Amino acid sequence: MRNVLIKKSNLFLLFLVILLFKFSFVFAKFKTVDFDLNIDNPLAIVNNSKKVKRLSPLNSIIFSNSLYDSLQLHKMGLNRQVFDYAVRGFNYMSRMGLLNNTNILSIVDYSKPSSEKRLYIIDLKKIQVLYKTYVSHGAKSGREYAHQFSNSIASNKSSLGFYETLDTYIGGNGYSLKLQGIESGFNDNANKRAIVLHGAPYVDERLVKSQGYIGRSWGCPAVPPALHRAIIDKIKNGTCLFIYSPNAQYLSHSKVLNQKNLPS
Repeated sequence: MRNVLIKKSNLFLLFLVILLFKFSFVFAKFKTVDFDLNIDNPLAIVNNSKKVKRLSPLNSIIFSNSLYDSLQLHKMGLNRQVFDYAVRGFNYMSRMGLLNNTNILSIVDYSKPSSEKRLYIIDLKKIQVLYKTYVSHGAKSGREYAHQFSNSIASNKSSLGFYETLDTYIGGNGYSLKLQGIESGFNDNANKRAIVLHGAPYVDERLVKSQGYIGRSWGCPAVPPALHRAIIDKIKNGTCLFIYSPNAQYLSHSKVLNQKNLPS
C-alpha cells in the first residue's frame, strides 16, 4: 500500500513539473511577441504612448489615424480630412508601383490662403514634419485663395491631385523639380504645361505683411528661394505630392480618392 502511495505521489509531482514547464513556455512566447517591435520599419507609426505599432506585411501602406495624432498635425493647421485624402492617394500610388521613395509625403493645402504656410513635407520614416512653409498657386486660380483649377495648357491655373516627383533640372527658374501628374483630366498635362516645383522671390513673407498675400505663378507650386533646394532634394525622385482643394468636381471625380478597398 505504501509503495502505491509513493508511486502516485511521484506521478503527481511529475505532472506538476510538466504543467509548469508548459506554462513557462507559453508565457515566454507571449512576452517575445509583445516586445518584438519592428522599430526599423521605415513606415512605423508612433502612437500617443510612444510605442510603435507593427505595420501590415505590405509595408508601403500607411494608416492615417495614429500618424496624424503622433505628428500633431491638428496643431500645425492641417485638417484631418486633408491628411486622410493624402494617405489614401499615397497608398494607391504605392500599390501601383509609382513611388520609388515611400519615406516622404508632401501636401499642399489650397483650402488655405497664400498668406498662410500651406505646404507640409512629412518624413514617414522619422515620423516628423520636415517643412511647413509658403507655396504659391497659379495667377488665374485666384488672388489670396486658389479657387479655380485647370489641366489645360497656358491656363495659368493650378492643377489638383496626386503627383509623382521626378528628376531635377536647371531652367529659367533655376534648380527645379519635374512633376508627373497621375490623374487623368486633372493634372496629367503637368509635363506639357511645364508645371514644376521651383523657388521664386515672390514667395516671400514680407509680401504677406505688405499686401496680405504672396505672389502667384503660372500654375507651378513655387516655394521660398531660401528653402527650394533643400525641399527639392528631399522630395525628388519618386515621392508622393498631393495638391488639395475642397473642390467638388475633383473630390467627386478623382479616381484615386474614389478607389474602393484601399486603407486610409
